[in-house]
Amino acid sequence: MKDDRLSAIRHYLFEKTSASIHEIAEAVGASLPTVRRDLLTLEAEGAIHRTHGGARIADSAGIEAAFEVREQTCIAAKRAIGLAAYADLSPDMSVFLDAGTTVLQVARRIRMNPLPLSVFTNCLAVAQVLTDIRDVQVTLLGGRLRSRNASVLGALAESMLERLWFDQLFLGASTVGDDGYTYTMDEDEARLNEKMITRAARTTVLADASKFGPRATYQVTRLDERLDLITDDSLAAPWLDKLTEAGCQTRVVSVEIDEAADQGEDAA
Repeated sequence: MKDDRLSAIRHYLFEKTSASIHEIAEAVGASLPTVRRDLLTLEAEGAIHRTHGGARIADSAGIEAAFEVREQTCIAAKRAIGLAAYADLSPDMSVFLDAGTTVLQVARRIRMNPLPLSVFTNCLAVAQVLTDIRDVQVTLLGGRLRSRNASVLGALAESMLERLWFDQLFLGASTVGDDGYTYTMDEDEARLNEKMITRAARTTVLADASKFGPRATYQVTRLDERLDLITDDSLAAPWLDKLTEAGCQTRVVSVEIDEAADQGEDAA
């Protein structure tokens, strides 16, 4: 129960950025003394910073939120984008799924509706989701483990890519800057992402509308005619115009339609 409560607090603070102790207690259904103890635990883990009368997520100070927290952010949009990306797959393709939380939704779709695929990934979560699925062959890159993103990076992972070729790459993005480039928080991740693009016949960037605007530290690639993009219908019109001008093939998916589909699947 404590682990569930700590996770709920992290999720709540990630959505709100900051909140008072009273607001957190009400959101997770716990007493004020319990929440105070939980905040001490989360601060010791580096997940949050306590403030006078409340707390804020550590990500607001430039530190990435933990993978499991980010996975639940904008989840309806990520599911809709993942469904659209899954529709691009066909039997016997070789596919690379990178370590983005939106890309993880593609893996979940593959698990729900398996196809005979050769899947390569540098993401532990993706590999776990696709474990023991008939006709889906999974290869996990080797290298340095980056726990915050549940990913494998570094020189060894890059060297493995040199000997591989993919029909399709699904690539996430920490942010899409106002200069039209995708960005990430990690230098090795940026370098590995660039290498992935050179080893794929087709690259599709998966990024929900919340990713557009800010810049992270390390630049990855420009969204231009070389790349496709799938995003959701809350992306502002000026962004769509900018992407069109850059030559990026952009698909916009409806989140409401996907939510209805998910409800139908749950009922089934």
